Amino acid sequence: MTSVTTMRVLIVEDEADLGEVFREYIVACGHQAEVVGSAEAALEWLRTSRPHAIVLDVRLPGMSGLELMRDSALRDSGIPVIVISGHATEHEARECLRLGALEFLAKPVPLEILGVVLERAELFNPADEGDDHGERRRARRFPVSLPVRMVNEKGKVANGTVVEVSATGLRASLDTTLKTGEAVRVSITMPDQRGPLEVIALVVRTATDGVAVWFLDLVPDETDRLLALAH
Repeated sequence: MTSVTTMRVLIVEDEADLGEVFREYIVACGHQAEVVGSAEAALEWLRTSRPHAIVLDVRLPGMSGLELMRDSALRDSGIPVIVISGHATEHEARECLRLGALEFLAKPVPLEILGVVLERAELFNPADEGDDHGERRRARRFPVSLPVRMVNEKGKVANGTVVEVSATGLRASLDTTLKTGEAVRVSITMPDQRGPLEVIALVVRTATDGVAVWFLDLVPDETDRLLALAH
């Protein structure tokens, strides 16, 4: 995956080897990346530089990732934060999202999912004010009510209703659970009488009220069909 927009990404990870894996992948995606090993080092970095996104581990030596998110230097910055952790509790995960994290990812983090989330960070980044109206419009989310069917790689079927959609993904309530990180084939019954919209997607969040998925292979024509729902 190669990005059109180059971002500066700060990785806050105390496991040096893992931090380097993230850095190499993010650079391969076309971005700049730097690794620091603690929240204190991240705060020092933020005093002189402004990244477009931060990849933040929750469990850090000294100041935790949660404490960093509560710090005004980060909280008031508007910088998209992607939180990762292998040991966080459900309470910690919910607290990170409440504090404004763009996404919470459990370790081990599949790199392709990290890449998808970084694409999302590009669209939501306040530093991209120079982008044209069309790009901002593609990031908007619209309330809808459309029948949907999702099938994972093992053939498990989930039926339900799409309640929110954008050019990059959707949120749906389903009659059964799916797992975060798995790929699904999504079929949405569209109101334009052109047949279902079908796309491969990744489940990036699961909750009691449904799932959120991000599209992997949505072609431009089908993107336009989704954006037409806003009118």
